[in-house]
Amino acid sequence: MKLSVVLPTLDEETAIAATLLAARRAGADEIIVVDGGSSDATPAIAANHADRTLGGPRGRALQMNLGARAAGGDVLLFLHADTILPANAATAIEAALRVPGTVGGRFDVELVPGSALLRLVGTLMNLRSRLSGIATGDQAIFVRRDVFHDLGGFAEIPLMEDIEFSRRLKRAGRLAPLRARVLTSSRRWREGGTLSTIGLMWSLRFLYFLGVSPQTLRRAYVDRR
Repeated sequence: MKLSVVLPTLDEETAIAATLLAARRAGADEIIVVDGGSSDATPAIAANHADRTLGGPRGRALQMNLGARAAGGDVLLFLHADTILPANAATAIEAALRVPGTVGGRFDVELVPGSALLRLVGTLMNLRSRLSGIATGDQAIFVRRDVFHDLGGFAEIPLMEDIEFSRRLKRAGRLAPLRARVLTSSRRWREGGTLSTIGLMWSLRFLYFLGVSPQTLRRAYVDRR
């Protein structure tokens, strides 16, 4: 198995080096960073650690699709710039994909730095994902490359691209909910207030499932930040 890690970035100079070093230690054979026009040192830092650093249009789905087209691995892993892979990530993915019918999966998540409430948030995220088969980008979604391309990649929408893709992916075959944990920055919850951020994210997902467009949800998300 050759594992390609695709990482979209935008102004992530404080986190990107640690994330890329951890991805390499976790067994990534190829690391592709797609930058959406950072105004800080993100591209320069990424160039020191990634195999390829590409410039692309701003938008996580657009950036991930661009990186996937450039990737040479037979398995793609989409990683957020502030998410640390566990040391056994590549081994765990390879074992999961040996199970017949498995097309992809994701990791459990732990929010760091943590608190009692944030530990509960992480636990509920993992449980919800395990029960629903839906993964978010924080959980480091991985997928067989041929399946990803057969599905047409991520829908190029401004929000909810991870959930939309997960819904299609689980119809393509079995998803592996790995219990190994990625460490994801809790800054979004800490900066916005943990309870307020929980309420916002659940509201956005509920409205999305009711059929509200990602464009409308994006405007609401920006207005609330």
